[in-house]
Amino acid sequence: MTSEIARLTDLDLAALLCSRVCHDIISPVGAIANGLELMDDPDTDAAMKATALDMVRSSAKTATAKLKFCRIAFGASGSAGAHIDLGEAGETARSFVGDEKIKLDWQAPRENRPKAEVKLLLNMLLLGMAGIPRGGLVTVSVDGRSFRVSARGERAKVPQAMADVLLGVTPLDSIDARLVQPYYTRIIAQSAGLEIGMAMDGDDTVLVKAA
Repeated sequence: MTSEIARLTDLDLAALLCSRVCHDIISPVGAIANGLELMDDPDTDAAMKATALDMVRSSAKTATAKLKFCRIAFGASGSAGAHIDLGEAGETARSFVGDEKIKLDWQAPRENRPKAEVKLLLNMLLLGMAGIPRGGLVTVSVDGRSFRVSARGERAKVPQAMADVLLGVTPLDSIDARLVQPYYTRIIAQSAGLEIGMAMDGDDTVLVKAA
């Protein structure tokens, strides 16, 4: 069982999570707006309009993927039940990660799991991605109630600020929109009765485990 830690107020947690979600989607939404402005400009030639339309399509796809991911990772996921299909979560995660800078190997079984466990797994994925800023391969695996995210890439490292939040040693007044995600991850793990940690596994792999 995880140890109890001091917690943010519900109001502060909600506000910081909203800030995090807005940060994630502002870039693609802004790109959509810019593309539409170019298309509406009478001075824009046909070639530029075509480029702008491609940008709108790509950015809309990115924004949709991010929103679907955040809906499960941070929200109520719109499900009336208490469980979420891990297969559905994996498809959402693949769309969110894409196939450019980071590759995702989702090895979780296709079965229904409690919402808290699925939310925990997606948040662990975010932690793993944060450890490979130059890109690489993230592998997600589930074995019973043991969850593992392995992120391998060039110059992989454990972001110390995130690791400290997972350990519960970061003062609450230092939790901001950047650190609220690992804080939230620890709270989810605690609610599920799991211990979570983030450490290096060799020279090029960041390992996030909850069990």
